Amino acid sequence: MEFFDLIKKRQSIRVFQEKLVEEEKVKKILQAANSAPSAGNLQAYKIVVVRDKEIKEKLCQAALGQDPILSAPVVFVFFADILQSSQKYGVRGEKMYSLQDATIAASYAQLAAADLGLGIVWIGAFEDGEIRAVLNAPKELVPVAILPVGYPAEKPEKTERKRVEDLVKWEKF
Repeated sequence: MEFFDLIKKRQSIRVFQEKLVEEEKVKKILQAANSAPSAGNLQAYKIVVVRDKEIKEKLCQAALGQDPILSAPVVFVFFADILQSSQKYGVRGEKMYSLQDATIAASYAQLAAADLGLGIVWIGAFEDGEIRAVLNAPKELVPVAILPVGYPAEKPEKTERKRVEDLVKWEKF
């Protein structure tokens, strides 16, 4: 698919078919995330791939009851590795670069999933500590995004976007 067609096509999908996502597609999504640029090429992030129903139920609770986590056959959880980034970049690495690294990787994963004909929704509302506890993640890993992925079982209406002119300033505010 052409990139700009992909951008136009991508939508948040919250309802998924009861169909497994093929291992090859999961690997392609992970390879796309791995291709994302990162500060100092540190790739200061970790990804947990979840297929287990019980773990997804606990993630759903930690994510304030967001049902797409339950219905998706596979869920990707992206963590910023603040320790890895801070060792090279100090506070800025901890507070910004590691979060950017994880976010960019998750964005690449989201676009790869859409390109593979899969539905995906970005979930950012959750209790950090609970997510870490469910996945047994150390405290230096900060959850950034949960991405439920599967074959779409809905075709939502396109959401209206702001005009570019309302978002962009040229040279100064």
